[in-house]
Amino acid sequence: MGGESTKPTVPSTHAHQLKVAWRNVDRSEKEGILRNMDYLNPSLTPLRILLYGPVGAGKSCFINSVQRALIGRNVINALEGSITSEKSFTASIKTHKMKKRRGGYYPFVFSDIMGLELDGGGIQTEDIIKVLEGHILDGYTFNPRRPISERNQKYNTYPNPSDKVHCLVSILPADAISRMDQCVIEKMKTVRKRASELNIPQVIVLTKVDNACEIVNRDMRKLYYSKRIKQKVEESSNKLGIPWSNIYPVKNYHAEITEDANVDVIILMALRDIVNFANDYVKDLQESNDN
Repeated sequence: MGGESTKPTVPSTHAHQLKVAWRNVDRSEKEGILRNMDYLNPSLTPLRILLYGPVGAGKSCFINSVQRALIGRNVINALEGSITSEKSFTASIKTHKMKKRRGGYYPFVFSDIMGLELDGGGIQTEDIIKVLEGHILDGYTFNPRRPISERNQKYNTYPNPSDKVHCLVSILPADAISRMDQCVIEKMKTVRKRASELNIPQVIVLTKVDNACEIVNRDMRKLYYSKRIKQKVEESSNKLGIPWSNIYPVKNYHAEITEDANVDVIILMALRDIVNFANDYVKDLQESNDN
């Protein structure tokens, strides 16, 4: 009516929140995971974990967030670019060791490489496969126009088992997965196919969950109660063909300079499984070679 005022309709957060979590999180697990990591003694060192994905997905940021969760303070391990950049900040392959709280390093490393871009930019798919196979040495600068030559001084003709990748991690942005170009998806599928032929375990780390869901942005404890994040996990599974149980939504540290236990435990749960998958792969490989 003429004299009545109408209030804007505010969508209820309850419509986007499940009553029962679709994955359980034990907040007290953090110290237990850290203790288990301290006693990790794989039969091959280092376990090599390769991160790959589209530009801006947060590969370097994830490495820093893992290191931060492991030692409990702000840290710069991998240099990060602007979150709005459309070009890869990482131009070469670099191996990142993870420091322990009481000194020394963990027996696993992350290999960080150039991001995938649209045709004509970013890392060549062939180069990612060469990294998987252990043929590219640390420090090689990727050429977006052509893959590495066997004559290059950074080409490793005879890789040993520790040069090869033991777990492949696809880093995908939860807030932009629906807008990912099909060209990038196809490149990732090509890499996945080769990893599958080598029996390398594969997971997805789904970053930027706080950007994808307002409920999670306000409270990380609601991560596995979020319908939105559950949908993003399903979508990433459909796009790359990786089962739900191997998909880990996380929030990377970005603006924060202090520790957040709710962020840490989610990151450490993902790390625990990634490292265990890599270790299982190495054990299986050694057993098959012994038979």
